[in-house]
Amino acid sequence: MRKVNQISVLSGKGGTGKTSLVAAFATLAHNPVIADCDVDAANLYLVLHPDNYKEGAFVSGHKAVISYNTCTHCGLCMTYCRFDAIERKIQKDFPKGKITIDYLNCDGCRLCSRVCPEQAITMVPEDNSRWFVGNYRNGKMVHARLSPGEENSGKLVSKVRELARETAEEAATDLILIDGPPGTGCSAIASLTGADKVLVVTEPTGSGLHDLVRIMELVEKFQVKRYVVINKYDLNDQLAEEIQEWCNKEQIPVLGMIPFDPQIVHAMVQCKSITEWAPDAPASPLIKEIFERLVNEE
Repeated sequence: MRKVNQISVLSGKGGTGKTSLVAAFATLAHNPVIADCDVDAANLYLVLHPDNYKEGAFVSGHKAVISYNTCTHCGLCMTYCRFDAIERKIQKDFPKGKITIDYLNCDGCRLCSRVCPEQAITMVPEDNSRWFVGNYRNGKMVHARLSPGEENSGKLVSKVRELARETAEEAATDLILIDGPPGTGCSAIASLTGADKVLVVTEPTGSGLHDLVRIMELVEKFQVKRYVVINKYDLNDQLAEEIQEWCNKEQIPVLGMIPFDPQIVHAMVQCKSITEWAPDAPASPLIKEIFERLVNEE
């Protein structure tokens, strides 16, 4: 079986430039599979513009639906609901009040359907979230869109990674690049589970260093090879040096330091990565060197 190298790119906090870096990697690599696992705020597709050839629904949970043909509006479900998702609204045709469900508050716990004496409440799958597989200019991409208000993003991340592995086998590619979410929540855990390498993108700020330490503590528990990139290092040379010193103390390789480059923003506005839109920009050769080191590091 072909060995597939899975590299997760994460960040302890948002705004470090993680997605910009993954977009550059995606346009430097040859025939990779890109997995956008930041499903709560997926935006990598805006740069890569995949032509989707597969699409599917993702069931993130269930919602309660009332059948008003059998509901007697007794209010028992409203009494038991801990999430204040069921309320009684006075309406012309319902002088005692019509039982309604606020789906933004509904947690899908099923309790209301169990206590209803008339069995008037049923649970319906929430399948508004979608996953996609498509071709982009350098390879293939798997991404998803979590419907507003829906949860279980960790499960959707796992689905995206599963599809990425299947796509890599079909395309006979040996590289999967994962754009993970910021932070240390369940989505981040799902993004690094099973990865061969983890690259954490940080920035020289107090919160950048603090969150770098937190996410590295998480990654260490998975016994995965850890690497760091310091983005916008020239915004605070002293903090950039502190981050380097901490990484050296923890024996975590710093693959590179990228200066603040406004052309990265201009490239994103053009829906391009910095390495393809402005290959002569200060950041482009550094990003290329970082990518080569990341892929070739043993």
